[in-house]
This record gives sequence, C-alpha cells and structure tokens, in this order.
Amino acid sequence: MDKNYFITTPIYYPSAKPHMGHAYSSIVSDFIARFKRLDGYNVEFLTGTDEHGLKIQRAAEKNGIDPKKFCDEISEIFRNLSSILNLSNTDFIRTTEDRHIKSVQHLWKILEKKNQIYLSKYSGWYSVSDEAFYGDNEIKEEDGFNISLVSGSKVEWVEEESYFFKLSEWENKLLKFYEENPKFILPVSRRNEVVSFVKSGLKDLSISRKSFSWGIKVPNNNDHVIYVWLDALTNYISALNYPDIKNIKYKDFWPANLHMIGKDILRFHAIYWPAFLLAADIPPPKRVYGHGWILSGDEKMSKSKGNILDPIEIIDKYGLDPLRYYLLKEVSFGSDGSITQDKLESCINSDLANNYGNLCQRVISFNEKNCNLLVPEKNNFENSDLDLLNKVSNNINTMRSFIDNQELSSYTSFIVDCMFDTNKYFNDQEPWKKKSDIKRLNTIIYVSLEMIRKISILLNPIMPDTSLKVLKVFNLNQKDINFESIKNHESLKVNSSINKIDILFKKIEKND
Repeated sequence: MDKNYFITTPIYYPSAKPHMGHAYSSIVSDFIARFKRLDGYNVEFLTGTDEHGLKIQRAAEKNGIDPKKFCDEISEIFRNLSSILNLSNTDFIRTTEDRHIKSVQHLWKILEKKNQIYLSKYSGWYSVSDEAFYGDNEIKEEDGFNISLVSGSKVEWVEEESYFFKLSEWENKLLKFYEENPKFILPVSRRNEVVSFVKSGLKDLSISRKSFSWGIKVPNNNDHVIYVWLDALTNYISALNYPDIKNIKYKDFWPANLHMIGKDILRFHAIYWPAFLLAADIPPPKRVYGHGWILSGDEKMSKSKGNILDPIEIIDKYGLDPLRYYLLKEVSFGSDGSITQDKLESCINSDLANNYGNLCQRVISFNEKNCNLLVPEKNNFENSDLDLLNKVSNNINTMRSFIDNQELSSYTSFIVDCMFDTNKYFNDQEPWKKKSDIKRLNTIIYVSLEMIRKISILLNPIMPDTSLKVLKVFNLNQKDINFESIKNHESLKVNSSINKIDILFKKIEKND
C-alpha cells in the first residue's frame, strides 16, 4: 500500500492580514496531515503565499513600497501564522521564489508546444479582488457599480491583448474525467456545481495580462505577465521540484491526495487546474475539497462590514487548542459555519472542561488516592468494560474512512461520544463504592485510564498540545503514539507509574 500522502492548503493572497478563513483551511489541513502521520504515512504538507497580480501591485503602490518588499513583509506574517496555529507543514512556498518561476515558465512552454495557447485580444469583466474573469451573465449592477454574482466583488471592464488557453477544447474531456473520478470534487454539492458550470459551456481562458507588470513574464514575450491563477496553481507541483519529474519528491507525492480549498476558489481548482494539467500530460490531483466559509455570526466576513475575525486575538484570549477543537467539531465540515464568542465559550465549558478535562482530572485523582499513581492490576474484563474498550478498536477502519472521505464532523462526533461514554462508565461503575472489591475497583480504573489514552490519541491531531499533556501522564511522547495502538486494550503496564495532571481547561464564567 502506498504510504505517501500529499495535502495542500490554498496558497494565501498576502494583500492583507490573515483572517479566520485562512486559519480554518490551515487547521483542517493540519488535522488531516497529523492523523495520517499517526497512521504511519509519510506526509508532505504544503502551504504558502500567492504573491503576484494586480491586487498585490496596487496594494504595494498604495503603501508606497516595492511589490517584492511588500510581499516579503506580508508573507512573513502568514509564515508566522503557521507557527501560531501549530501547523506541521513540511514546506512553505512563495510564488516569488526561483523554483516556482522556473516551474511556471516550463509549464507555459509545454502548453505552448502542445498548441494549447494562442495570442488574441481580451475584452470582458475582470475582478481585481478575485483575480478572475466573469461573463455577462455573472454580473449585476449594484449601487452604481458592476458586481460579480459569484463573489460580490466589484468588476471592471478590461480590453487588451492577451494569450489564451484553449479551455473550450477541454469541456467534454473534463466531463469525462469527472465521470470517471466521481470523488475528484467533494462535497457532492460542489461537484454538482462544477459539472453544471462545465456543461453550460466553456470559453477559452485569458492567461496573460499587459496592463500591469507584477508577475512572472511570459517566455519570449516580456510585454505580458502570466495570469495569476496559472501562476498560483502551479505551486502544488513547483514545491515538488517540477519540472524535474524524476526527482524523488515528485515521484513520491504527485498526484496530490488532497487540495483543501475554500468554496470561493473551486472553479480555478476543479476546472482550470485539471485542464492545464491534462493538456500538459500531467496527472491531476486525486481530490479537490471545497469547504464552506467561516461566518462572523451569521454574515460572511468582509472588510466593508468590519466583521473580520482575527484568529490571533481569539487564540490570545482562549488558547489555540480550544479554537482548533471548536472549528473542527462545531463547524459541519463542507458547510458554512459560524464562530461567536458565546458559542466558543459554551464549547470550551461543555466539551473541554466538563467532558474531557473533568474525565482526566477525576480518574487520575481517584487513581492517586487509591492506587498511589500506579497503573493498577486489571482482572477479567466484564462486558461493560469490553463494550467501552471495543467502541474504539472496533471502529478503527471507520475512523480512517471518515478522514479519507473528509467526513471530519463524524470523526469529532465519535470522539465526543467516547468521552461521554467513558464519563458515564465511570459514574455507573461507582468505583468509590468498590473498596471492598479491590479487583473490580482496579479494573474500573484500568479501563478508564486506557480510554483516556485512546481518546487522547484520537484527539492528538485536533489538539496536539493538550492531548500530549494528557499522554505524558502515561509517560508517552509524540514519537510513542500511533493510531494503530488504540486497538490495544492492554497498553498500560501494570505497576508502572503515572503522573499527576493539572487542570486542562478552566471553565469560563458566563454572564447571564
């Protein structure tokens, strides 16, 4: 079985500071990358910044600095965000790097050689904000401005000489590709959206611009820069040293297993990107997943509404792991989800403080009083013990399936059920009433400790720091844990010492 796994975030457009949407894509991708590592995979996890285009050029001009210097400063903020979010990415690509420029120009030459590019004139609606072209049927007038129906961004009429990619030739080939690869685009609602768009007819795509200079030059024509999406999308292979397709990194990790993106950039990844690749005889990625937006309350975040949530402010106030847990548990993956202070605080109190934190605290404290912080000797497991322990081991392949099909909400719901069931088990077994039956008391404690270990391993990709604090109770470090070990009911060595645990999550006092 192939044990290499390549997952990517979108590369972020550094024209402004990071917001919760950037954090969400990154945290979700990191969760999957960490799970795959726990399951024995060699994982390549890529993120980065998309640094070319008119929007960047205008932002740099507005700030009175050189575009490259502007990108250096903003890109560093995104690189720092990777650290703040505790991402386990193995690479950070910038589209201003030589390795990327080399890849993009090589891909252009391949497409040109295969007669997929021609020079003509472009006239139509262009959104600087989206770096996207729109048809007349995708535009409406609002408050005296022309607006994209797709994104709500302002568009402007552009007329200029442009190179075109023969996208229209790929309409039927793309539909055939989608049919043969039904899980190439997920969730299904996004797939249906893309198929419907392609069936409505594809026009050739403008892939260069003359009206600005900040971008990768078209080979043999310095008057043109390469359209930002042909440039940006190539990051996924330039990070693997394309065009050197014989190098080990490219051979091991392409095609990518998963491009994780926001639904607003689905068209570029699910139509343009596979068309470029198929035209160049490069295999497309195995999957593109277009997740929903993170809303501020009930509204999409936007500068104009002034409701952009700063992930760093939330982390400073509540901590990183609670934010990661909230986004992965409370947002139904694939759909839009909201974050509010009230919802976040309720989640911290109910799931993290009352459920997980309280379970760890009470079991380990009870062990300290009755077993002197030693793993007690277990005896024959009763049905109630095995029912609980087998809840995890009997579902190990189901959980793998949840991750492989991006059913992340089902994975987190399973963990919450395990926490609830373990708390209920401890309550129902009433070990404090079993002091005359030391064998049974010891077995209850052993089973409860084993469940804490199993649950903490399952939580590790979601809350790496907190789960590791708990696993260190059993003298386990990151290198000691793996997904397969949750099958084992007898991992804890009898009479081995365990450690005390501090309060994991403080309950937040809420004003009525």
